[in-house]
Amino acid sequence: MANSKLIVVEGAQGAGKTTVTDFIRHALGYTNLYRLCGTSDIKKTGLEKSSKMYNSLIDYIKNLENLSINMVFDRTFFSEENYCRLGKKEYSFTEEYNKLLERFSKLDFEIYYITLYLEDEKLFEERLGREGKAVFKNSEFNTQNSINQQRVYLEMVEEIKEKYPNINVLNIKADKSIEEVKQEIREKIGF
Repeated sequence: MANSKLIVVEGAQGAGKTTVTDFIRHALGYTNLYRLCGTSDIKKTGLEKSSKMYNSLIDYIKNLENLSINMVFDRTFFSEENYCRLGKKEYSFTEEYNKLLERFSKLDFEIYYITLYLEDEKLFEERLGREGKAVFKNSEFNTQNSINQQRVYLEMVEEIKEKYPNINVLNIKADKSIEEVKQEIREKIGF
């Protein structure tokens, strides 16, 4: 029986993942925070690298079942699937994604999958352009990319809800104040 929470936070660039995952890490006791970025290999060879990385990640998480350790992830294999669906990589990740999702759903954790989204898509421009926003090498931050990512994430959420009732799927509207977002997360996750 699960005695720990496994929380994955996904969303487009500018949706607020860093802020939310930092909050969860500090507000929920005994929580480890992981920030992942995947492989930079967009060629067909990237499929093998991504598969190896994310299967190793699931193995790692499995080894931490029932140790009273909470885990929060800022991006995981869901991001890889998102980028592939958007055509950002030269391969399809869907077959591997479905296998990973099946393994993920069977982990002995209280599992939460959070998608942060902006109802007002115009807010992406403001958020991506704010001073102090981390810009990662090889990442193209722009409003349209974030809007496209968000739309795919919201499609993916519906698929997960339909197939995996044991995964607590939360769509959190991040347009509101950060304090309101934090309160909603507290209430829905229970801490």
